[in-house]
Amino acid sequence: MAERSLRGTNLSALSMESDENVVLSERRISRYVCSNQHVSELPFSVEADVPPVWECRCGQTAKLVDGPEPVEKPTKAARTHWDMLLERRSVGELEELLEERLDLLRAARGEGSKRTA
Repeated sequence: MAERSLRGTNLSALSMESDENVVLSERRISRYVCSNQHVSELPFSVEADVPPVWECRCGQTAKLVDGPEPVEKPTKAARTHWDMLLERRSVGELEELLEERLDLLRAARGEGSKRTA
């Protein structure tokens, strides 16, 4: 019964509301140009903060025409596994742990310890 009552309507794509008494905000067109000279024109509300950069369709960064120069944010260098390891252990401790693990591996393979201490 419920299947028949919904037949002929597309609930996901159609809105039952009308456009009557809807007031759209004022728009302004912002132009962006990338290094490949592609021009992108995007509508923004006059109340919106217009970003100084936009990603172009070619993947480059496009700058706002007659806009402020984009501010470069300082980026932190990526920490490597070695950097994080050195935060927890000293080089001497790491060498000692390496020797212990190598001794265990050698013992498992039947080799003698090569440690000279």
